[in-house]
Amino acid sequence: MKLTRAALVLAAGALAPALLLSTPSFAATPAAVPAAASVDSDTENAVAIAKILADPASGKAVKREANKALSGTPADRVAFLTTGLAKAQDEDNLVAIFRILGDPATGKGVKREANEAIDGTPADRIAFLKTGLRLAQAEDDRVAVMRILARPGISDALYAACQKVMDGTPEELRYFITVGQYRF
Repeated sequence: MKLTRAALVLAAGALAPALLLSTPSFAATPAAVPAAASVDSDTENAVAIAKILADPASGKAVKREANKALSGTPADRVAFLTTGLAKAQDEDNLVAIFRILGDPATGKGVKREANEAIDGTPADRIAFLKTGLRLAQAEDDRVAVMRILARPGISDALYAACQKVMDGTPEELRYFITVGQYRF
């Protein structure tokens, strides 16, 4: 919460000169126009960074780098928005993938795909977190369902439920493995 307030205070501070320079008395002088244009651009950058800070989806690295950019120079803000944001997001994605790998319940398919994402490009890491994780987890869940089917003496109801869920969505498989199998 403190970071968001600080970002908003900095954005408001950045807006004040733009508001003063855009009044009619200053707009008539040719020398004030280029200064106002650069202030407006920096103000827009500061506001964009403040919005990034306010976004609850922003990770620790993004927030750290955004705060550095806001407290830095206009060039720092431009650098953050052009390249720094993507680098910080990739750092946050790497941390998320390492946390997934550190979970003892992480399955073989998920580990394989996570390691490929780590060794790949930033786009590979984004793809893994958006869709690859879900699909790899579904692969692991299908294997888990097959193991249930291979157990000796399972009930007819559990057998039927396993057969039905094998053709289901990744979400249905995940639900069955975590909750549904215990209902039979």
